[in-house]
Amino acid sequence: MNAHMALPLPKLIYVGLRTFLVPAPKGTGGTVSARYCYSIYLRHLAMAARNGLPTAPRVVAEIGPGDSLGIGLTSLLLGADKYYAFDVMEHASVERNLGVFDELVELVRARTPIPGDDEFPENKPRLDDYAFPSRVLDEARLEAALAPARIARLRAALAIIRSAEAESPIRYLAPWVDDGVIRPGSVDMIFSQAVMEHVDALEEAYEACFRWLRPGGFMSHQIDFRSHDTADEWNGHWAYSDLTWWAIRGARPWLLNRQPYSAHLSLIKAQGFEIVHDHRMRLVDGIPRHHLAPRFRTMSEEDLCTSGAFIQARKPASLTVA
Repeated sequence: MNAHMALPLPKLIYVGLRTFLVPAPKGTGGTVSARYCYSIYLRHLAMAARNGLPTAPRVVAEIGPGDSLGIGLTSLLLGADKYYAFDVMEHASVERNLGVFDELVELVRARTPIPGDDEFPENKPRLDDYAFPSRVLDEARLEAALAPARIARLRAALAIIRSAEAESPIRYLAPWVDDGVIRPGSVDMIFSQAVMEHVDALEEAYEACFRWLRPGGFMSHQIDFRSHDTADEWNGHWAYSDLTWWAIRGARPWLLNRQPYSAHLSLIKAQGFEIVHDHRMRLVDGIPRHHLAPRFRTMSEEDLCTSGAFIQARKPASLTVA
Protein backbone atom coordinates (compact mmCIF):
# COMPACT_ATOMS: atom_id res chain seq x y z
CA MET A 1 0.00 0.00 0.00
CA ASN A 2 1.01 3.64 -0.39
CA ALA A 3 1.67 5.77 2.66
CA HIS A 4 -1.51 7.71 1.81
CA MET A 5 -4.76 6.62 0.20
CA ALA A 6 -5.10 7.79 -3.39
CA LEU A 7 -8.01 9.81 -4.67
CA PRO A 8 -10.77 7.78 -6.35
CA LEU A 9 -10.01 7.20 -10.04
CA PRO A 10 -12.69 9.66 -11.34
CA LYS A 11 -11.19 12.36 -9.11
CA LEU A 12 -7.66 11.53 -10.27
CA ILE A 13 -8.80 11.89 -13.88
CA TYR A 14 -10.65 15.14 -13.13
CA VAL A 15 -7.56 16.62 -11.45
CA GLY A 16 -5.37 15.53 -14.36
CA LEU A 17 -7.64 16.83 -17.12
CA ARG A 18 -8.10 20.11 -15.28
CA THR A 19 -4.38 20.83 -15.72
CA PHE A 20 -5.03 21.34 -19.44
CA LEU A 21 -7.04 24.41 -18.44
CA VAL A 22 -5.43 25.44 -15.15
CA PRO A 23 -1.69 24.75 -14.79
CA ALA A 24 -0.68 22.70 -11.78
CA PRO A 25 0.90 24.83 -9.02
CA LYS A 26 4.67 24.97 -8.69
CA GLY A 27 6.32 22.87 -6.06
CA THR A 28 6.85 19.16 -5.62
CA GLY A 29 5.51 18.80 -2.12
CA GLY A 30 8.97 17.67 -1.05
CA THR A 31 10.68 18.64 2.14
CA VAL A 32 12.89 21.67 2.66
CA SER A 33 14.18 20.27 5.96
CA ALA A 34 17.90 20.81 6.45
CA ARG A 35 18.19 17.61 8.48
CA TYR A 36 16.52 15.61 5.70
CA CYS A 37 18.89 17.02 3.07
CA TYR A 38 21.92 16.46 5.27
CA SER A 39 20.81 12.88 5.90
CA ILE A 40 20.32 12.11 2.22
CA TYR A 41 23.65 13.43 0.96
CA LEU A 42 25.61 11.72 3.71
CA ARG A 43 23.83 8.44 2.97
CA HIS A 44 24.91 8.65 -0.68
CA LEU A 45 28.45 9.56 0.41
CA ALA A 46 28.63 6.80 3.03
CA MET A 47 27.51 4.25 0.45
CA ALA A 48 30.13 5.55 -1.98
CA ALA A 49 32.80 4.96 0.67
CA ARG A 50 31.47 1.48 1.34
CA ASN A 51 31.54 0.64 -2.37
CA GLY A 52 35.04 1.95 -3.06
CA LEU A 53 33.92 5.06 -4.92
CA PRO A 54 35.47 8.55 -4.59
CA THR A 55 34.34 10.41 -1.46
CA ALA A 56 35.80 13.86 -2.15
CA PRO A 57 33.95 14.98 -5.30
CA ARG A 58 34.91 18.46 -6.50
CA VAL A 59 32.07 18.88 -9.00
CA VAL A 60 28.63 17.52 -8.10
CA ALA A 61 25.40 17.50 -10.12
CA GLU A 62 21.87 16.75 -8.92
CA ILE A 63 18.95 15.74 -11.11
CA GLY A 64 15.58 16.98 -9.88
CA PRO A 65 16.21 18.83 -6.61
CA GLY A 66 12.59 19.95 -6.45
CA ASP A 67 11.71 22.44 -3.70
CA SER A 68 15.04 22.26 -1.92
CA LEU A 69 18.64 22.54 -3.05
CA GLY A 70 19.75 21.40 0.39
CA ILE A 71 21.18 18.03 -0.62
CA GLY A 72 23.52 19.68 -3.10
CA LEU A 73 24.31 22.50 -0.70
CA THR A 74 25.45 19.84 1.76
CA SER A 75 27.97 18.64 -0.83
CA LEU A 76 29.42 22.15 -1.03
CA LEU A 77 29.67 22.44 2.76
CA LEU A 78 31.57 19.15 2.80
CA GLY A 79 34.16 20.37 0.32
CA ALA A 80 32.79 20.25 -3.24
CA ASP A 81 33.75 23.25 -5.40
CA LYS A 82 30.73 23.33 -7.70
CA TYR A 83 27.12 22.15 -7.61
CA TYR A 84 24.80 21.90 -10.63
CA ALA A 85 21.05 21.55 -9.98
CA PHE A 86 18.85 20.50 -12.92
CA ASP A 87 15.05 20.48 -12.93
CA VAL A 88 12.24 20.45 -15.50
CA MET A 89 10.68 23.57 -13.97
CA GLU A 90 11.55 26.07 -11.29
CA HIS A 91 10.46 24.92 -7.85
CA ALA A 92 13.10 26.16 -5.43
CA SER A 93 12.60 29.29 -3.34
CA VAL A 94 15.77 31.28 -2.75
CA GLU A 95 14.52 32.56 0.60
CA ARG A 96 13.70 29.10 1.96
CA ASN A 97 16.95 27.67 0.66
CA LEU A 98 18.96 30.41 2.36
CA GLY A 99 17.39 29.28 5.63
CA VAL A 100 18.22 25.65 4.84
CA PHE A 101 21.80 26.66 4.01
CA ASP A 102 22.27 28.36 7.39
CA GLU A 103 20.95 25.29 9.22
CA LEU A 104 23.20 23.01 7.18
CA VAL A 105 26.25 25.07 8.14
CA GLU A 106 25.50 24.40 11.80
CA LEU A 107 24.90 20.69 11.23
CA VAL A 108 28.27 20.31 9.51
CA ARG A 109 30.08 22.46 12.07
CA ALA A 110 28.72 20.21 14.84
CA ARG A 111 29.73 17.05 12.91
CA THR A 112 26.15 15.94 13.49
CA PRO A 113 25.50 12.20 13.13
CA ILE A 114 23.46 11.20 10.09
CA PRO A 115 19.74 11.45 10.97
CA GLY A 116 18.56 7.85 10.99
CA ASP A 117 15.52 5.73 10.33
CA ASP A 118 13.80 6.74 13.56
CA GLU A 119 13.62 10.35 12.34
CA PHE A 120 13.22 9.65 8.61
CA PRO A 121 11.79 6.12 8.24
CA GLU A 122 11.23 6.58 4.50
CA ASN A 123 14.79 7.68 3.75
CA LYS A 124 16.84 5.36 1.60
CA PRO A 125 19.41 3.97 1.40
CA ARG A 126 19.56 2.48 4.87
CA LEU A 127 22.94 2.42 6.58
CA ASP A 128 24.60 0.11 9.09
CA ASP A 129 26.20 3.05 10.88
CA TYR A 130 24.79 6.58 11.21
CA ALA A 131 27.80 8.16 12.90
CA PHE A 132 29.29 11.21 11.21
CA PRO A 133 31.63 9.73 8.57
CA SER A 134 34.82 11.33 9.87
CA ARG A 135 36.98 8.67 8.22
CA VAL A 136 36.12 10.05 4.78
CA LEU A 137 35.59 13.67 5.86
CA ASP A 138 38.85 14.61 7.49
CA GLU A 139 39.19 17.71 9.64
CA ALA A 140 41.48 19.60 7.25
CA ARG A 141 38.92 19.26 4.46
CA LEU A 142 36.05 20.34 6.70
CA GLU A 143 37.90 23.32 8.17
CA ALA A 144 38.68 24.58 4.66
CA ALA A 145 35.10 24.02 3.51
CA LEU A 146 33.68 25.90 6.52
CA ALA A 147 36.03 28.89 6.38
CA PRO A 148 33.95 32.04 7.04
CA ALA A 149 34.94 33.68 3.74
CA ARG A 150 33.94 30.56 1.81
CA ILE A 151 30.59 30.29 3.61
CA ALA A 152 29.89 33.93 2.78
CA ARG A 153 30.76 33.34 -0.88
CA LEU A 154 28.49 30.29 -1.13
CA ARG A 155 25.61 32.13 0.56
CA ALA A 156 26.01 35.07 -1.81
CA ALA A 157 26.00 32.68 -4.79
CA LEU A 158 22.82 31.01 -3.52
CA ALA A 159 21.08 34.38 -3.27
CA ILE A 160 21.51 34.99 -7.02
CA ILE A 161 21.14 31.48 -8.44
CA ARG A 162 18.63 32.57 -11.12
CA SER A 163 21.18 34.93 -12.66
CA ALA A 164 24.37 33.07 -11.75
CA GLU A 165 27.28 33.20 -14.16
CA ALA A 166 29.01 30.06 -15.40
CA GLU A 167 31.83 30.44 -12.87
CA SER A 168 29.45 30.53 -9.90
CA PRO A 169 29.82 27.60 -7.46
CA ILE A 170 26.03 27.04 -7.68
CA ARG A 171 24.21 26.68 -11.00
CA TYR A 172 20.43 26.21 -10.84
CA LEU A 173 19.01 25.44 -14.27
CA ALA A 174 15.21 25.17 -14.44
CA PRO A 175 13.86 24.42 -16.90
CA TRP A 176 16.78 22.31 -17.94
CA VAL A 177 16.73 22.00 -21.72
CA ASP A 178 20.38 21.74 -22.72
CA ASP A 179 22.82 19.20 -21.34
CA GLY A 180 25.62 21.14 -23.06
CA VAL A 181 25.88 23.48 -20.08
CA ILE A 182 28.20 20.96 -18.42
CA ARG A 183 31.52 20.30 -20.11
CA PRO A 184 31.84 16.59 -20.96
CA GLY A 185 33.99 14.64 -18.55
CA SER A 186 33.99 17.35 -15.88
CA VAL A 187 31.69 16.01 -13.11
CA ASP A 188 32.81 13.75 -10.28
CA MET A 189 29.42 12.72 -8.85
CA ILE A 190 25.82 12.83 -10.08
CA PHE A 191 22.99 11.93 -7.74
CA SER A 192 19.23 11.90 -7.46
CA GLN A 193 16.75 11.03 -4.73
CA ALA A 194 13.39 9.61 -5.83
CA VAL A 195 13.62 11.43 -9.15
CA MET A 196 14.54 9.04 -11.97
CA GLU A 197 11.09 7.44 -11.81
CA HIS A 198 9.72 10.81 -12.97
CA VAL A 199 12.06 11.40 -15.92
CA ASP A 200 10.31 10.88 -19.26
CA ALA A 201 13.41 10.97 -21.47
CA LEU A 202 15.12 8.32 -19.39
CA GLU A 203 17.59 7.08 -22.00
CA GLU A 204 18.69 10.64 -22.76
CA ALA A 205 19.11 11.36 -19.05
CA TYR A 206 21.42 8.39 -18.46
CA GLU A 207 23.28 9.22 -21.66
CA ALA A 208 23.83 12.78 -20.38
CA CYS A 209 25.09 11.41 -17.05
CA PHE A 210 27.65 9.27 -18.83
CA ARG A 211 28.78 12.21 -20.96
CA TRP A 212 29.09 14.61 -18.00
CA LEU A 213 31.04 12.28 -15.72
CA ARG A 214 34.80 12.17 -15.82
CA PRO A 215 36.36 8.73 -16.27
CA GLY A 216 36.17 7.11 -12.84
CA GLY A 217 33.30 9.38 -11.76
CA PHE A 218 30.05 7.88 -10.57
CA MET A 219 26.32 8.37 -10.27
CA SER A 220 24.18 7.47 -7.27
CA HIS A 221 20.40 7.12 -7.61
CA GLN A 222 17.67 6.16 -5.18
CA ILE A 223 14.67 5.24 -7.36
CA ASP A 224 11.12 4.79 -6.05
CA PHE A 225 8.91 2.54 -8.22
CA ARG A 226 5.78 2.96 -6.09
CA SER A 227 2.61 4.59 -7.40
CA HIS A 228 3.09 7.94 -5.61
CA ASP A 229 -0.56 8.22 -4.53
CA THR A 230 -1.94 7.57 -8.01
CA ALA A 231 -3.34 4.27 -6.70
CA ASP A 232 -4.09 2.67 -3.34
CA GLU A 233 -1.74 -0.25 -4.06
CA TRP A 234 1.97 0.47 -4.24
CA ASN A 235 2.14 -0.93 -7.80
CA GLY A 236 -1.35 0.13 -8.88
CA HIS A 237 -0.05 2.63 -11.45
CA TRP A 238 0.82 -0.37 -13.64
CA ALA A 239 -2.87 -1.33 -13.80
CA TYR A 240 -3.90 1.77 -15.77
CA SER A 241 -4.21 1.73 -19.54
CA ASP A 242 -2.17 4.28 -21.47
CA LEU A 243 -5.32 6.34 -22.11
CA THR A 244 -6.28 6.38 -18.43
CA TRP A 245 -2.73 7.30 -17.47
CA TRP A 246 -2.74 10.15 -20.02
CA ALA A 247 -5.87 11.53 -18.38
CA ILE A 248 -4.43 11.17 -14.86
CA ARG A 249 -1.24 12.95 -15.85
CA GLY A 250 -2.91 15.73 -17.79
CA ALA A 251 -0.63 18.61 -18.77
CA ARG A 252 1.78 18.15 -15.87
CA PRO A 253 5.42 18.42 -17.00
CA TRP A 254 6.21 15.35 -14.86
CA LEU A 255 4.44 12.58 -12.99
CA LEU A 256 5.74 9.00 -13.33
CA ASN A 257 7.37 7.34 -16.31
CA ARG A 258 6.09 3.92 -15.08
CA GLN A 259 9.35 2.24 -16.13
CA PRO A 260 10.21 -0.76 -13.91
CA TYR A 261 13.52 -1.61 -12.31
CA SER A 262 14.86 -3.67 -15.24
CA ALA A 263 14.36 -0.77 -17.69
CA HIS A 264 16.60 1.50 -15.61
CA LEU A 265 19.23 -1.17 -15.17
CA SER A 266 19.30 -1.95 -18.90
CA LEU A 267 19.64 1.72 -19.86
CA ILE A 268 22.44 2.26 -17.34
CA LYS A 269 24.38 -0.73 -18.63
CA ALA A 270 23.75 0.22 -22.25
CA GLN A 271 25.55 3.53 -21.73
CA GLY A 272 28.66 1.67 -20.60
CA PHE A 273 28.40 2.18 -16.83
CA GLU A 274 29.85 -0.37 -14.43
CA ILE A 275 27.26 -1.27 -11.79
CA VAL A 276 29.05 -1.00 -8.46
CA HIS A 277 26.09 -1.41 -6.10
CA ASP A 278 22.51 -2.47 -6.82
CA HIS A 279 20.17 -2.93 -3.87
CA ARG A 280 16.48 -3.66 -4.48
CA MET A 281 13.63 -2.95 -2.07
CA ARG A 282 10.90 -5.57 -2.36
CA LEU A 283 7.16 -5.56 -1.67
CA VAL A 284 4.91 -8.53 -2.35
CA ASP A 285 1.54 -7.12 -1.28
CA GLY A 286 0.67 -5.22 -4.47
CA ILE A 287 -1.88 -6.01 -7.14
CA PRO A 288 -1.52 -9.42 -8.80
CA ARG A 289 -0.21 -9.84 -12.33
CA HIS A 290 -3.63 -10.46 -13.91
CA HIS A 291 -4.75 -6.98 -12.81
CA LEU A 292 -1.91 -5.25 -14.65
CA ALA A 293 -2.54 -3.35 -17.88
CA PRO A 294 -1.65 -5.46 -20.94
CA ARG A 295 1.63 -3.60 -21.60
CA PHE A 296 2.89 -4.47 -18.09
CA ARG A 297 1.45 -7.96 -17.75
CA THR A 298 4.58 -9.67 -19.06
CA MET A 299 6.99 -7.90 -16.70
CA SER A 300 9.31 -10.14 -14.77
CA GLU A 301 8.53 -11.30 -11.25
CA GLU A 302 11.56 -9.30 -10.12
CA ASP A 303 10.09 -6.09 -11.58
CA LEU A 304 6.63 -6.83 -10.20
CA CYS A 305 8.01 -7.02 -6.65
CA THR A 306 10.63 -4.25 -6.82
CA SER A 307 9.33 -1.13 -5.08
CA GLY A 308 12.65 0.72 -5.04
CA ALA A 309 16.32 0.46 -5.87
CA PHE A 310 19.53 2.14 -4.83
CA ILE A 311 22.03 2.03 -7.67
CA GLN A 312 25.58 3.33 -7.81
CA ALA A 313 27.37 3.05 -11.14
CA ARG A 314 30.82 4.17 -12.28
CA LYS A 315 32.03 5.45 -15.62
CA PRO A 316 35.04 3.27 -16.50
CA ALA A 317 38.30 4.97 -15.58
CA SER A 318 40.01 3.83 -18.77
CA LEU A 319 37.80 5.94 -21.04
CA THR A 320 39.15 9.08 -22.65
CA VAL A 321 37.06 12.23 -22.97
CA ALA A 322 36.02 13.02 -26.54
